[in-house]
Amino acid sequence: MPETRDTHDTSVSDHEHSHHAGLAEDLKFLTRRRLFGMVARAAAGLSLAPVLAGCMTSDAEDNVDAGTGSDGGNSSGTASCSTIPSETQGPYPGDGTNGANALTLSGIVRSDIRASVGGATGVAQGVVLKVALTLVSSSTCSPLADHAIYIWHCDRDGNYSMYSAAVAGENYLRGVQVTDAAGQVTFTTIVPGCYSGRWPHIHFEIYPTLASATNGASKMATSQLALPKAVCDTVYATTGYSASVANLSRITLASDNVFSDGATLQIPAVTGSVADGFAAALTVAING
Repeated sequence: MPETRDTHDTSVSDHEHSHHAGLAEDLKFLTRRRLFGMVARAAAGLSLAPVLAGCMTSDAEDNVDAGTGSDGGNSSGTASCSTIPSETQGPYPGDGTNGANALTLSGIVRSDIRASVGGATGVAQGVVLKVALTLVSSSTCSPLADHAIYIWHCDRDGNYSMYSAAVAGENYLRGVQVTDAAGQVTFTTIVPGCYSGRWPHIHFEIYPTLASATNGASKMATSQLALPKAVCDTVYATTGYSASVANLSRITLASDNVFSDGATLQIPAVTGSVADGFAAALTVAING
């Protein structure tokens, strides 16, 4: 069964969606121009350091229309990055805190997470999505190198590997990478489906080192990405995503039980097409 946090995750309360800094704090983020610049650089394999060097220094504000835009965030003209909200890991983390542990699998440290590892042979089908995350300090906006980032999400049918009955023997759409000198990791995956009760999203956990990324008890931050509606609408019109169309029509960011208190800092900039694949980029600021 797909994740529905309020009915399946008994380890957290109805209000476990807490923030490190809170939405009372001014939302300080990248302008659209810088975000799309990050995507272009990521697609070209270039360093994001020049982009980060100018993090939060523009006076231009660029607010997103929640649930409809293809990019998110704004800039307040200060030299500080807002801490990304802390979110539930959900009932299917695969980090050893709720049964299955993908973090101990041979081959889990990888860029392309579409195939299973460790003897499982399944490959997740769907529209290609490259996710570039850039980890920075919330106090200085400086890149945080040598941290481990673990991401996971459902397949196009809304199932989570290692948990959902249909794919319990698979471990695809889970993977770990270590941030480089620019604080960046890039994963190749698919656009996840939309299942009943949740906005389309990608989970991730951050660990201080790769050596510590063997159990969720060692994580230093947990959050989720909220995929832009325009991109989801485009992808869900393609073969294999038909169930997501109806599910998405019944949910909004405002009614989602995770993103309802604001997702500005969690909506990545996305470019691309179904034919060529999509590229999503987001700067993630944490206390560190």
